[in-house]
Amino acid sequence: MNASPATNHAQRLLEESGLTSSHEPIGEMLVSIFLEERYRLDGRLEGLATEKDDTFRLSTDSGNYLVKVSPPDEAEAVVALQTAAMRYLETTAPHLPVQRVKLTAGGDDHVTIRLNDGRPRVLRVFDFVEGQVLADANPDAGRLAEAGEMLGLIDVALRPFTHPADRRGLAWDIRHFHQLTELVEHTASPEHRQLAQSVFRLFGDNVVPRLSDLETQVIHGDFSPYNIVVDPKSDHFVTGVIDFGDTVRSAVIFDPAVPMANLLGRTPDQPWRDACAFAAGYQRQRPVQAPELPLLPVAALARLTLRALITNWRAERAPERREYLLGHAKDDWINVERSLAVSLDDVVAHLGEARHGHS
Repeated sequence: MNASPATNHAQRLLEESGLTSSHEPIGEMLVSIFLEERYRLDGRLEGLATEKDDTFRLSTDSGNYLVKVSPPDEAEAVVALQTAAMRYLETTAPHLPVQRVKLTAGGDDHVTIRLNDGRPRVLRVFDFVEGQVLADANPDAGRLAEAGEMLGLIDVALRPFTHPADRRGLAWDIRHFHQLTELVEHTASPEHRQLAQSVFRLFGDNVVPRLSDLETQVIHGDFSPYNIVVDPKSDHFVTGVIDFGDTVRSAVIFDPAVPMANLLGRTPDQPWRDACAFAAGYQRQRPVQAPELPLLPVAALARLTLRALITNWRAERAPERREYLLGHAKDDWINVERSLAVSLDDVVAHLGEARHGHS
């Protein structure tokens, strides 16, 4: 039996997102040689666990750096998009604490490596952003609003930015959520499958008919609590914004929907409280258009459901990482259930009040 077009589309999206294949990790010795030859950097390399790239912390006498080598199935143009967005922000909005790209001794922003299999891999070096990530802090509503403001400022700054690869295919891009229904089959629990179907229905009824007329631009795409560095003692709460790996041209509302998804259920008795606090801050800098506001909570639910579905799918494909993967998303289904139990009309009303108060 031939795969349906939907199946083909889902498979292509997952492949383009670098989620379908594994690769041989690159050797530290080889990375060290490139760092010395091209960047004139010499120091101690320490491997860090990340989703796709081979990532290292480089400690040198002059400071610390983050070194990333892209996976072989990530297109060079997509890596170039991520780097270009960061360099654009450094030039046009230097006051924003976006992680900086370090140039080679020759002035390039990356080095292309070709290993034995002939597939190119891209090595880049960034300043290492020291500090605590938001996920490890315990922010109150005011601090969450400050984090929201930061994303609003980034989206305002990125508004004019374009790149040849910005229309890349990305499974994490919420606009494709309704095309990934087959991932439900990889979720063992009937209750979880039912929750996913509820969210797919909500998204299909509310967001899909509007997809073509939503306001779009290049967005960060993964402003999660693990990519926001904070200092709770500082007047400027957000001290670093990292990881532009999911940068893409998409609907603007899908950018705040990602952190909102991560904040759902943080306070079990009021599952939307923290997500709404973040959105209020975001709208101080980048107000969501009134007709699009009702779609924001649906997009947040879609993103949280998507993470749970992709995690289950990946755990099935990589049993050796199963425990790690499922542990990382262990509360996702609980938080989807809690958030669905609240009237979305009430959530939208709350978001509308915040918008009215800061427009």
